Amino acid sequence: MDDLSGIPGAESWTTVEPVLKGWSSDRKFYVQDQAGRRLLLRLSAGNTYHRKQQEYEGIQRFNGLDFPMSRAADFGLCGVGEDGEQSVYMLLTWVDGVPLEECLSGLPPEEQYRLGAEAGRILKQMHMIPVEEELPHWEADMQSKILSRIREYEDCPYHLEGDQQVTAFVRENIGLIHNVEKVYHHGDFHIGNLLYTPEGKIGVIDFNRWDIGDYAEEFYKLQIFDRERSIPFAAGKLEGYFGGPPPEAFWKRQALYVAYTSLYSIKWSIPYGAADIQDMMDRCRLALSDYDNFLRSVPGWYLVAGE
Repeated sequence: MDDLSGIPGAESWTTVEPVLKGWSSDRKFYVQDQAGRRLLLRLSAGNTYHRKQQEYEGIQRFNGLDFPMSRAADFGLCGVGEDGEQSVYMLLTWVDGVPLEECLSGLPPEEQYRLGAEAGRILKQMHMIPVEEELPHWEADMQSKILSRIREYEDCPYHLEGDQQVTAFVRENIGLIHNVEKVYHHGDFHIGNLLYTPEGKIGVIDFNRWDIGDYAEEFYKLQIFDRERSIPFAAGKLEGYFGGPPPEAFWKRQALYVAYTSLYSIKWSIPYGAADIQDMMDRCRLALSDYDNFLRSVPGWYLVAGE
């Protein structure tokens, strides 16, 4: 077990159980103390202190909103490992609920849509927090990132039929991100980080990928994860966010983000092995089908959902 010395109240913990779910490099634990208080403990390498402090402050920013979510409880340095370095600890409140990805498909379609609409309204709340930072280089940096990731895909050993049409689409439409509205992103807002609470509401967890950027960018994982599990949920999420069908400008940028991330996800998955590579290639094929190899900006699944 990690050395937890230095965490206030740790001596009263009666339960410390590993939480193995998720892609994060953090070590995560479910914690319960003598008073019955339940928490999530995240432990990170000491050299991540500044980044994790920003993450903790980001969570505190979102905590001003009113919906079930992980809430900041404590943050600091603890223990001393075999390498002589301390760990960064973050304590968050535990959110009750069933992972949405595990139960969504078993719910009636109208309930799936309702939960999607609720998730969309929650995301809209998050995006309405005023952005305080100045980001004069965001557009140039974002364009550079997108084009770099397309090149990384092109240089990797795994490719899909029809991908040249997709890479051409990305390069031709990179200018769509000019002068866009910037918001605070959750950074990973999809069914894998949402809970179905005992009260039948949406709970939000895992803010560790938060950043600032185009509001439309927050939705590309809807195509990768949400649409795969539940088209009613995905459609509801969009319409809950926009208060109805999304505008054309959103669809065009969404197509750009889906196109480049679908291809890059194949390259990204390589270190995780053959099963994950195949999984991402299948998801990319589905995106190419939904968008007719990006000859259209509104995906076919959404058009079907509206019929």
